[in-house]
Amino acid sequence: MAPDLLEAIRVHAAEDYPREACGLVIDRAGRLVYQRCRNTANEPGEEFRIDPHDYAAAEDLGEVVAVVHSHPDASSLPSTRDLAMCEATGLPWHILSWPEGDLRTILPKGDTPLLGRPFVHGLWDCWQVCADWYQREWGLTFAPYAREDGWWEDAQGPSLYEQAYVDAGFVAVDTPRRGDMLVMAIGRTAHPNHAGIYLGNDPRLPGEQWTPTGAGPFLLHHLYGRPSEVIVFGGPWLDRTRLVLRHRDAEVGQ
Repeated sequence: MAPDLLEAIRVHAAEDYPREACGLVIDRAGRLVYQRCRNTANEPGEEFRIDPHDYAAAEDLGEVVAVVHSHPDASSLPSTRDLAMCEATGLPWHILSWPEGDLRTILPKGDTPLLGRPFVHGLWDCWQVCADWYQREWGLTFAPYAREDGWWEDAQGPSLYEQAYVDAGFVAVDTPRRGDMLVMAIGRTAHPNHAGIYLGNDPRLPGEQWTPTGAGPFLLHHLYGRPSEVIVFGGPWLDRTRLVLRHRDAEVGQ
């Protein structure tokens, strides 16, 4: 990183300390510059959220080529959320520990495994593992869905799975077959709050080698707070199922 760029990031981290400083690296006609952004996170000393107006203003100035943020009183080691957000943005991330001053860069890998990914709500969660399976297995893509952690606990709030599945191209069916999405109610919840991909007796996953334990039917899912996994579907999981959803584009060739 060029010395003037690094110095601008360090000055910002020092001025915003003990809050996390955040900003963007912009390519302006071949010259890389640092653009400060406001951190609008609810707990800015623990995380950051770039103000969307600031992000839009930065895009008007040039091409956004990297995301920057500081780790106050911590190392530059990326958190699980940092890794997930780096993948989601598809951009390099520069992390500066402050006041230590160590800079670390992480790069998106572009293909997060379906199995064993850590849980980060809104980024690596039950919906995302389903969406990634559909993209890798059938080439289907979905619009990004904003979702607040704990949305399912508010009885007066939206029931996201129930209200969104039609617009996302799904229809409700009675009997699952491979590739259907099963929506379940897990724990004390006001709304169905969990989803997984029904694999039937065929546990193969696109691009991954693994050996199943036990006999099917199998379910790919990502339970809150746990790594994504394939389990044997039945018993209590069947009892918790509220919807069996089939994507309309899955009808061809199935």
